[in-house]
Amino acid sequence: MVLSDLDLGPLALVAGRIAVVMVLLVVVQQVVRRATPRLVALAVRADPNDAAPLTEPELDKRRTTLTQIFTRTAEVLILVLGVLTILSALGIDIAPIIAGAGVLGIAIGFGAQTLVRDVMGGVFVLVEDQYRKGDVVRIADTAGMVESISLRRTVLRDLDGIVHSVPNGLVAVASNFTHGWSRVNLDVSVSYEEDLDRVIAVMDGVGRDLAADPTWAARILEAPKVLRVDALADSGITLKVLATTVPLEQWNVAGELRRRIKAAFDSERIEIPYPHRVVITRRDPPFVWPDAVPAGAGTAEAGPERPMARSSARRV
Repeated sequence: MVLSDLDLGPLALVAGRIAVVMVLLVVVQQVVRRATPRLVALAVRADPNDAAPLTEPELDKRRTTLTQIFTRTAEVLILVLGVLTILSALGIDIAPIIAGAGVLGIAIGFGAQTLVRDVMGGVFVLVEDQYRKGDVVRIADTAGMVESISLRRTVLRDLDGIVHSVPNGLVAVASNFTHGWSRVNLDVSVSYEEDLDRVIAVMDGVGRDLAADPTWAARILEAPKVLRVDALADSGITLKVLATTVPLEQWNVAGELRRRIKAAFDSERIEIPYPHRVVITRRDPPFVWPDAVPAGAGTAEAGPERPMARSSARRV
């Protein structure tokens, strides 16, 4: 039998169908990649009626997170549908495959309840907008910046650069440090000898100057200000300072605020208390060693003196 004797009609027809399916898969994938960001952008917009509307950077983070999730999910569905279509074009009955996949899915569901819990947890994280890519959060006793979110897990990178993969099913409490706005919460101690009214005036002036600085003005929503006298501690008086910043800037603003407060205190000769230790050394009265008493001498008679130094420390 030679090649010319073969009936290539059906084979060519099948190959043509497969080629058409693959082209359609590529086209649909590109359409999904291009259309998903636009659809998400139309759906995720600032609500003027919201008591705390999201800023544009916050909206961008949410759009990025949802776009990645929807794009990945759609690509997986397109791939599965394409494979089934190709198998059908090859003349393979896909009904048993679909039925078997359903039975297998049920079996996997019973054996992989943790996976189902993780996926459901991921759905609630996205729907409730608990956090997004780029947020700094604490979940499952792990803190870090969110690098990626999927339906199954959340990937965090902490300040040491360590990457943590947290299953969404373990997210019982999600603490978001950068949702909408952030807060500087700073405690500053001063000596008991200082005039509190004067100290508060100096610190509030530092906060106003920082908020008016063009380098920092765009990062600060509310200028740093002394809220109250927070504690009468052992070595000093603690003042509570609060400020409101844009997300992710609270740590930078707090560091600059500490630097400026220290410089202002040095200039105004305001003392920042710190622990002191005073060591007092003294000599006790002469001590009589029992073995130094001469033979035949009474016990009341003092023997040679051996002074012993004793020191005591007092912390103030």
